[in-house]
Amino acid sequence: MSLSQKSLDVRAMAIVVSLCFLWGMGQVSIKLANRGVSPIFQAALRSVVAALLVALWARFRALPLVHRDRTFLHGLVIGLLFGTEFVFIYLGLSYTTASHAVIFLYTAPFFVALGAHWLLPNEPLSGRKLAGLILAFAGVIITLWDSLGRPTRLQIAGDLMSMTGGLLWAATSLYLKRVVRSSMTPSQMLFYQLGVSALQLSFMALFLEPRWIRGLDPLVITSLAYQGVVVAFASYLVWFWLIQVYPVSNLSGFTFFTPVFGVLLGGLLLHEPLTAKLLSGAGLVIGGMILVNWPEGWSR
Repeated sequence: MSLSQKSLDVRAMAIVVSLCFLWGMGQVSIKLANRGVSPIFQAALRSVVAALLVALWARFRALPLVHRDRTFLHGLVIGLLFGTEFVFIYLGLSYTTASHAVIFLYTAPFFVALGAHWLLPNEPLSGRKLAGLILAFAGVIITLWDSLGRPTRLQIAGDLMSMTGGLLWAATSLYLKRVVRSSMTPSQMLFYQLGVSALQLSFMALFLEPRWIRGLDPLVITSLAYQGVVVAFASYLVWFWLIQVYPVSNLSGFTFFTPVFGVLLGGLLLHEPLTAKLLSGAGLVIGGMILVNWPEGWSR
């Protein structure tokens, strides 16, 4: 294979769909681990484990991870955004279902499209993207409507926390595009996010959560290891390899599989109700996501 490919081959498509499965499963693993570990401490543990693994991997590859100029300050900013994002994601999953959380988290591409219209001159809001935003907004309303039928109104709070996580994810992406651009390698971006968030989340857990461990069992421990080793470390490294070799616009078109897998796995593994409203809302959000992410160069 050449160093850079102009289009996706079968292997690349299989890899990116597999990554989407792992990321969809990530919401389920957080929900499972929340049964035995406090949310913010769980997020901190994930970042600590993954940051250490990235540091070891970079040392083995002789890759620099930290800057000595003002780029270091940008690294602190994206790390704090990343850490705050996961505070809302993990807390949200304490109140809402994994199926709902993955739908609201993946509103991030729509916030990116809106923000890029004003912040990035080369990415205006086209008619296709606007249609995607309208579809996604309708999906959000229907999914929130589904929460209104639940016994507790706390699910609405969890839904909104998950969507705030999506908003912060979008803010991180826009900051990287607008400010950082080419001054960081993918491994540096990942390390700043994991390393800074590890410190931020550890301090937050220390001051905000009096009881970190409620009960450990093999399922909780496996879920914690899955988040730190498989998702935050291995899957992100594979993703960065993909975007270095293949067109990122084409790869992003496949990420709609993540909420598909997240909703289905929530129903299958956590026995969450897959109601008509939930499936309709998910379908609209996924449809909007496809329109927003659809690469300009692809044929119909």
